[in-house]
Amino acid sequence: MIVPRTSRQAILQKLRSKVERRLPVFIASAGSGLVAQLLEGAGVDCINTFSGARLRANGMGTMSMLWPILDSNKQTLDYTREDILPALRGDAFVCACMNANDPLKDMICVLDELKAMGVCSVSNIGPSISYVDKDSQIYKVLNKSGVTFDQEVEFLKVAREMGFVTIGLAFDEEDSLQLVEEAQPDVFCFHAGTTKGGRTGYDSGETIDQTAARTESANQKLRAMHQDLILVAHGAAMETPEDAQYILDHTSCDGFWTGSSTERIPIENAVSETARRFAALRFQNR
Repeated sequence: MIVPRTSRQAILQKLRSKVERRLPVFIASAGSGLVAQLLEGAGVDCINTFSGARLRANGMGTMSMLWPILDSNKQTLDYTREDILPALRGDAFVCACMNANDPLKDMICVLDELKAMGVCSVSNIGPSISYVDKDSQIYKVLNKSGVTFDQEVEFLKVAREMGFVTIGLAFDEEDSLQLVEEAQPDVFCFHAGTTKGGRTGYDSGETIDQTAARTESANQKLRAMHQDLILVAHGAAMETPEDAQYILDHTSCDGFWTGSSTERIPIENAVSETARRFAALRFQNR
């Protein structure tokens, strides 16, 4: 088969057109070709691939990608090439979320490989060191060993220079400001935290209004830096479509990014319910 191709120009034209028409930009993660197909058919603009989504498809939590059980970049490259790209028609573009701190790979070579596959967008969350609390000992040790947020910023800078659409993510205002100022991504997502809900979600106790407030606090500072930056929200208490509507109504976001909300949780609910109905069947005439 021939995987559909697109370009930076075509992607940005579509996204900016949606922003101008006040239609929410919709980014969603997929851990399998089937989920990617369904998301594209539903009207998602961008399908994200990353190791956390692949592990969610196997019933594990997103954060399991931080444990050293796999080569995150290899897994993302392999399943993007073999499962996701062949499943799509070209209505949605693919953004590969890469580990910029991979000590065994030249990320320019990784970007070249992605471009050859037909991927024209990348992000820095595959995984990001930002998943680790800054005041923790492991964060300090990782930084000392060269695993830093600066590497992620540099990766996005190089990717943009190479013609990729870049989608930056950060977990607090300090990192958000640094990333936007230095990497100048096309799209930025304030990552409010692991999405609650379902079997492996994490509920911090935060409410949707608190998630919206934290997101908007970062948005206001970022808008002051780059007025035309496309901003999307993700995570924490934004679990349902109603939660996402609250975000749209109470922040200056141009859209949202879903992970578990449109991938893991719907699968858990639908499969469990249907399987229970099958399991409840009984012989009627014997």
